Amino acid sequence: MEETLYNIEIHKDEEGYIGKIFSDADGVKEFKNEHLDQLLRDMTIDMQLALDEFSNRTTEYTDVSEER
Repeated sequence: MEETLYNIEIHKDEEGYIGKIFSDADGVKEFKNEHLDQLLRDMTIDMQLALDEFSNRTTEYTDVSEER
């Protein structure tokens, strides 16, 4: 089964780049940076941290359920 985790938009304006991450879990997050590579890095790190946190919560829930 395929599931969309994030939708991403990136726009360029006079001041640099604006990135938006849309997700069902976290809503909308906006990032700004003058450099595209740094914007992409920031967005990638944020998504990775969110996925790691979700994985940890799922593992903790599974562990507690198995103990019963």
